[in-house]
Amino acid sequence: MTAAVLARGRYAPAAAGALSLVLFVAAIELLIRIGAINRFIVPMPSDIIAAFPRVISEEHVLERFLLTAAEAFSASILVTIFGVAGGVLLHRYHLLRLATETWVAAVAAAPLVLIQKTLEGLSGTRRVLINVGRSFSLTRSQQFWKILFPSALPTIFVGLRLGLIFALINIVGVEFLINFGGLGQLINELAERYDLPGTYAAICFVILVSICVFIIMERLERWLRPAD
Repeated sequence: MTAAVLARGRYAPAAAGALSLVLFVAAIELLIRIGAINRFIVPMPSDIIAAFPRVISEEHVLERFLLTAAEAFSASILVTIFGVAGGVLLHRYHLLRLATETWVAAVAAAPLVLIQKTLEGLSGTRRVLINVGRSFSLTRSQQFWKILFPSALPTIFVGLRLGLIFALINIVGVEFLINFGGLGQLINELAERYDLPGTYAAICFVILVSICVFIIMERLERWLRPAD
């Protein structure tokens, strides 16, 4: 009985989300059919679904999907390296933090928002934890890896998700604007042909890339924070 209740509690949010999506799509379909939404701007969801086989078979979607996914993965690595390292640097050197924190927050680009969140997480570590580390005569490196970094991880991953959103928008936008490979180029080509169902189907693949990236981020966070 307990296992059944736990299983129901685990899958209930996903089921509710899927049902909400189905109802939303059905409502859009109905509004378009009755003329409340212009079908020359937003195609019917049924037409988008019907366009998937054509887009997959004729537009080399798998290659484009893998290219955009690889670019997103590479961007996530770069954002993490420069963002976390920059936040640690600003936390370590107070004068540098005072000199740059304001414009880092103002720019809020992909790696910079992660710098800000890393700095926020490290600075928010409870003083009692730091004092406990000092009482055990931990070195500065040990304090960072055993106290500061684990304490800052939740905030770092918030910044990482925000940074990846900015990065993915920029990746697809650049592909769209300069007609460079990937899903952004496909969206541009289909839009120029005025193939609205195909365009929206291609956008769905961009959403799929973001879902895959965020699933990886969630698994990574669980791996780094097993106690949670």
